[in-house]
Amino acid sequence: MNAHPKDMLHEILGAALTAVAPDKAVKKFVSLDGEALLIDDVTYYLNTFENIYVVGAGKGAAPMAAQLEEILGDRITDGVICVKYGHTVPLRIIRTIEGAHPVPDANGERGARAILDLVTKTGKKDLILCCITGGASALTPALVEGISLDEGKKATQLLLECGATINEINAIRKHMSIFGSGNLARAAYPAQLAALIISDVVGDNLDVIASGPTSPDNSTFKDCMDIFERYKLIDKVHVNILAHMKKGAEGTIYETPKAGDPVFDSVQNLLVATNEQALHAAAAKAKDLGYTPRIITSKMTGEARTVAKDIAKQAKKAAGAKKEKLCLLSGGETTVTLTGKGLGGRNQEMALAAAVALDGCPNIAMLCAGTDGSDGPTDAAGGFALPDSLTRAKECQVCPKIYLADNDSYNYLKSTGDLLQTGPTLTNVMDICITLVQHGPF
Repeated sequence: MNAHPKDMLHEILGAALTAVAPDKAVKKFVSLDGEALLIDDVTYYLNTFENIYVVGAGKGAAPMAAQLEEILGDRITDGVICVKYGHTVPLRIIRTIEGAHPVPDANGERGARAILDLVTKTGKKDLILCCITGGASALTPALVEGISLDEGKKATQLLLECGATINEINAIRKHMSIFGSGNLARAAYPAQLAALIISDVVGDNLDVIASGPTSPDNSTFKDCMDIFERYKLIDKVHVNILAHMKKGAEGTIYETPKAGDPVFDSVQNLLVATNEQALHAAAAKAKDLGYTPRIITSKMTGEARTVAKDIAKQAKKAAGAKKEKLCLLSGGETTVTLTGKGLGGRNQEMALAAAVALDGCPNIAMLCAGTDGSDGPTDAAGGFALPDSLTRAKECQVCPKIYLADNDSYNYLKSTGDLLQTGPTLTNVMDICITLVQHGPF
């Protein structure tokens, strides 16, 4: 008897998550040989340093820090990381501060300032190891003078609600921040800084991941003003934020540090896990299960419901063209423009839209999942679109189109049993869409 498609989708997702587990990512690139700390192709001779500090932020920073404690032990002088509530692991030396995500809170601000305070006291003979994962930008909301945390939070919420991309949201955050946009590197200079980075952005651009605290910033104040205008937010963002961005665009205050700034001369930035790695692991597992894998893209973007329709269309075409079993894989991060008042996230909305688009297809099954286990402001990671999803919806007397119109994918999927709930995975490489295609019914 063939396995249920839901079980196979779970198994493929599990393989993808294992491949980008933060502790494994650190262990893959960091090792200790006597007094030589090897980080990829760079060697740090520990006997030349007076202190070793570990800092970091993001949903997966805790297991990364734990792995560094495992490698370095008591060689670590001190450390502090900021993680999302509930995303902790036991640490012996490194302090943990929990904060809110995606909308920042005062605890996150306290964590950011604690990290800045720690690295600011370092010198040329110190080594700083920095763990950066998705969510770090919202978890380190230390803002420039004149902009309050509440004002920054409201700006972030406005951008989330209007469907702005993660790159656009981060551009705004970077130009309000004293932590992101290379400012952590500036605070740490002239200490040696090695940043271990897990990417949660399309394209894996270092200046965009977590708002680029250890990287030169490619965005500008003018970009920020363009974003406000594009989404018609000029009259909605707080006047203090608008005034700050205008001053920057006019050149009356300094831009964020750019490429060539000396603060980056002693910085090593290393990507240790990406969405593409997760997709390749998913492809290998799909092959083990008898499916021919096809990675469509690791740069999936666009409106969630539109992307769902496009993938459903590709799946239908593939089902009609070949008799072999296929596994279509897409990774990236979609957006949702809120028009309703329901509860959900981009992966849940994508799953609901896919269920509608795949109505009457007994040979196609889809899973849309956030690799961090947290999709939007919910306790779900995403959702399933299975051959019998709409049949169960009728039995539950819920109308998918009504729920979709109200952006209420969470309550719809909960009613039909198609909600994916993994709990915090402690990693974050954006989202994965897994689609199984057969010639005949499951």
